[in-house]
Parts: sequence; structure tokens; C-alpha cells
Amino acid sequence: MTSATSDQLLVVIDPVARRTDGESVRIAKDVLSAGAHTKVCLPDGPEEFARALARRGSRRPVVVGDDRALVRAVSLLHRQRELAGCALSVVPVGSLLSVARSLGVPTGAVAAARAVLDGAERRLDLLVDESDGVVLGALHIPPVTGHTQSVEAGRPWLRTAQSLVRTLVPARETTVPPPRPARLRVEVDGVTLLDLDQPVEAVSVTPGSCGVAEVEVRPLSVGAEASPLRAQGRTVSVSGADFRYRADAGVWGPVRRRTWTVREGALGLVLPGA
Repeated sequence: MTSATSDQLLVVIDPVARRTDGESVRIAKDVLSAGAHTKVCLPDGPEEFARALARRGSRRPVVVGDDRALVRAVSLLHRQRELAGCALSVVPVGSLLSVARSLGVPTGAVAAARAVLDGAERRLDLLVDESDGVVLGALHIPPVTGHTQSVEAGRPWLRTAQSLVRTLVPARETTVPPPRPARLRVEVDGVTLLDLDQPVEAVSVTPGSCGVAEVEVRPLSVGAEASPLRAQGRTVSVSGADFRYRADAGVWGPVRRRTWTVREGALGLVLPGA
């Protein structure tokens, strides 16, 4: 770890955090303001959130929000090619905090704010796909469901519209088809770990350490339980019929092929000191 030296902070408070837990936001803001020179931004949406980060100057960015806000900040900095020179901090506030917790960030407002002030920068590996999407934690490919509609993270307006339709249209009994096994080709560093001729129950890819990802594939068992297949590598490609994957705070897809590459030490995250 290296010390997070800047005492000039840009505190970007996600609007969802302000609505869901204003008390934790207030506590975090008070602790940060008492320990450093802070500029507080209260963006009303993703566009203002992005502008605040882009105009941070020499200030060290601090995101106050849930996993979605953290992933949004990392994605923006990655696409601006500014992750390498940025030590990012986060004070987790909200109901979706599993990614921040898995990265070692305290989930209490006071402890997280103290880590921002007294912690150190640690460089963490990221998974980056060919469309510049980033994955901080593990990604999972679940079984294929019978429908093809996709609801991606970051589209709350779509969920709102769907809820409105459900309130206006009389409810009818529907039969949801059970998940069916996927047939996917999984390649690690160009070597096929599992091919299309064998149905798969689940696939998980997790950034490991030293620039490699941990890959686990669970073939569909017939009779006796099938042993999971494991591998390590810098690039992981999954292809086949349309599939979705869960990553961090969202569900993405459907896609027919996706390749993730490990970017070693791409994310500088301020964490409690050893």
C-alpha cells in the first residue's frame, strides 16, 4: 500500500444515498470535513455525477454511495483513462454494499470516512471487457431462462415503466419457464476449458492477484456430481447462445460472446492501513 497523501477531497454524494440513508451521509460528511479540506458535490443524476468527477482537478475523489455508485465512478475514470493516476475512496451508503465489502472497504459511515482520511492506496486488479466495461468483483453466468428480455443495471426508468404497466394491466396467471442449462465455450488464455457439447450449470470469473483471473466452470451433472473445472489466466472468453451475466451490482446481456482481460493494479482504492 502507498499513503493517500492528498488532503484536498472532492466528496461526490450519490442521490440514491441521500434518499435512502441521509443520516449516514451526514455523518460521513462531518467526519470528512473535520479531517480534510472538502468540496461537496450533490449530483442529481449520472450526467452531473460524471461532470463532478471530470472537474475534480487535484482533489482526491470520494464517492459516498452504494456499489452502483462505486462501479459508475470506476467505469467513468477507466473510460477517461484516468484510473492510473487516481486514488479513489468510497464511503458505502445504501443497501447494495457487497462489492465494497469484498474489496475491504468498511461499511460503517464513521469507519469508512476514517479510512478515507487515514488509509492507504492499494492497487487492485480489474476485469475489463472489449466494450470497456469493468468488473470489480466476481462475475457469474447463471442458467439461461426461457425469456429473452434484458433489464440492465443503470436503467431505473425501464423498471419504473414496467411497474406502471403491471398496475394498469389486470394480472394474469403466467408460467415462468424453468432455467435451462447453457451451452457455452469457455476459453482461458486461448485454451478451451469447456466446449459447446457439454451443458454448463454455472461459470464464475474473479479477479485474483498478480494479473490473473480465477475461473470456475461447473458442468451440468448427470448422475454423480460433476467436478468443477478450474483455471487461471489473463484473458477469459465466453461464447455460445445468448447469455447474461451478473457482475457487481447489475445483470448484463444478452450477448453471444464476451472477453474479459485482467488489468493488473488498474484500480487504486484507499483502504484501511495494515
